[in-house]
Amino acid sequence: MKIFPAVDILGGRCVQLVQGRRESATAYGDPLSCATRWLNEGAEALHVVNLDGAFGTSSKNAGLITELVKKTGVEIELGGGIRSVEDARQWLETGVDRVIISTLATQDPSCIRTLSREFGRERIMPGVDAKGGQIAVHGWQETAGDYLEWAKRFEDLGAGSLLYTNVDVEGLQQGVRFEPVKRLIDHVGIPVVVAGGVSSRMDVALVKNAGASGAVLGSALYSGKILLKDALEESL
Repeated sequence: MKIFPAVDILGGRCVQLVQGRRESATAYGDPLSCATRWLNEGAEALHVVNLDGAFGTSSKNAGLITELVKKTGVEIELGGGIRSVEDARQWLETGVDRVIISTLATQDPSCIRTLSREFGRERIMPGVDAKGGQIAVHGWQETAGDYLEWAKRFEDLGAGSLLYTNVDVEGLQQGVRFEPVKRLIDHVGIPVVVAGGVSSRMDVALVKNAGASGAVLGSALYSGKILLKDALEESL
């Protein structure tokens, strides 16, 4: 299983939020420096989120993220503020390995087919942000139906993988909720990367044993609650 350290960018800084709330941001400095640190500690891939994009300023941080892609040269999945096929296309042409599309995927599911045909399904990763068993959209402020039904629909439309985030535990460093993860992985036939609540070696082991292809480490990694080397060891 692959470990993805999170590099969430807000106002040009690397930050971590609690349950997606902007006012909860804790800053950790320059995004490229944070990315370099995790790569030096053994990471081989990064989970990058343009939080300004998620909050409605999609062009902000574009230059910084492009620089990060070019200077690190590692596998990068990118989300945040991708509101159209053209937004996704621009990032894929910049060199990110996968784009994460969440609200767009529920508003215009046909975009998955369009993008997967143009770039290959392995580069298209709908986000399944689950809140109380429902898929959460528009900055996690609204819900739009059963998360398992949406996940299967995304797969049928040509998604190559899914990013599952349990909004109920994201950023709280209180552990993974195993059952929703397991239900999703058993429900689809494409790789699932898990985010939200991964905060200990046990969580990494749980996610791996559930059959996930990857795990995103965010708040717990930055706070020191889990060490990257321990997560990498547990993921083998």
